[in-house]
Amino acid sequence: MDNPKSAPPPPLTLDNLRVIKVLGKGAMGTVFLVHDMFHDPSALSPFSLKVIDKSSSKPDADRRARWETTVLSRLRHPFLPTLLGFSETSDILCYAVPYCPGGDLNVLRYTQSDHVFSPSVIRFYLAEIILSLQHLHTLGIAYRDLKPENILIQQSGHVTLTDFDLSRSLTPKILEFYSDQENDSNNLPPPPTQSKKLRHFAKLVRRPNKNVTTTRNGPSKVKSARVSPVSRRNPSSFYERSNSFVGTEEYVAPEIVRGEGHEFSVDWWALGVLCYEMLYGTTPFKGKNRKETFMRILMMEPEFIGKKNALTDLIGKLLEKDPTRRLGYRRGASEIMEHEFFNGLRWDLLTEVVRPPFLPLTDGMELTEEVKKGGINITEYFQKLKAPPSPLWSPSHDEWRSNVSVTEF
Repeated sequence: MDNPKSAPPPPLTLDNLRVIKVLGKGAMGTVFLVHDMFHDPSALSPFSLKVIDKSSSKPDADRRARWETTVLSRLRHPFLPTLLGFSETSDILCYAVPYCPGGDLNVLRYTQSDHVFSPSVIRFYLAEIILSLQHLHTLGIAYRDLKPENILIQQSGHVTLTDFDLSRSLTPKILEFYSDQENDSNNLPPPPTQSKKLRHFAKLVRRPNKNVTTTRNGPSKVKSARVSPVSRRNPSSFYERSNSFVGTEEYVAPEIVRGEGHEFSVDWWALGVLCYEMLYGTTPFKGKNRKETFMRILMMEPEFIGKKNALTDLIGKLLEKDPTRRLGYRRGASEIMEHEFFNGLRWDLLTEVVRPPFLPLTDGMELTEEVKKGGINITEYFQKLKAPPSPLWSPSHDEWRSNVSVTEF
């Protein structure tokens, strides 16, 4: 995996950090809300700290975490996180990013009536996500894990993407001429034959589905599935391609399922799935299991309700199964930004919107109470997790003699 150029991350002084609360746990590690006890004793500016326990994390967690910090250190964009600091000991690896108190887009959707967003809200969030993906692609980074759980709401109400451990550095080819996509459609390479799709699909679906987790009353989440990355260059593609099987099942693009290699347009496919879910409350190709989901991704067209409009037209063009005909393939984000759904949108003024659709409620009182408790040191937290359990209490001989026997009872 090629590493993008980046500045060394600022160091973190772990002894100064105190845990306010645990924000989440996953295969990659634990995310804490922390504050710097020395520079910010009142926790006015807490931040998120992702910590990877080297002894108990997945075998590739260390490598993926280092890659993510490399990507984060390059990002300078209002809708993308920045690397605030990095630290490593013999036992843990940790790095800090800004805290987003609004939670993720999946949780926010479940608070809405009918668990869906209005077209105007979708337009706002899609626009910011497009700009963030455009910036990543400009840096030569394919995100490859776009889903509601990875879109966080900042205190300002604007979005930010998170989790870059599955991202991939690719090198775009420089094109001398861009022709109109519709007029030039006859010159594009034909989509793969159906028999080829099914042959590769048969190999994939033999794997058991161990990646789906569902909460009882809340949003269900699907873990990412991936294999080791391998890149190649295909003369029929504008871009360097990757052969990794990576992403979240319901958001995986057809070319990934087919194993043909993929490039930046997998992010535009995932954007189409995301948009569909925001509109209808479900993903377009969700099946009963992994096999059925992949079959739907390869074979089914998305189903729309009611009369066709600009939003459903955008979704349909993003969910084009042939990546060379997908909206965004030829000119990237610019193609999508020119779609009629975004007519009249002032892209340059998005960051100046002071009243986004939803503003997170401040949890100052809760944080203050947690800070008053003193918090816990990061190193101590993991030491306690590894400490052997206390032996079970057993009565001494004298105590045993004074106790009532079973027969007496």
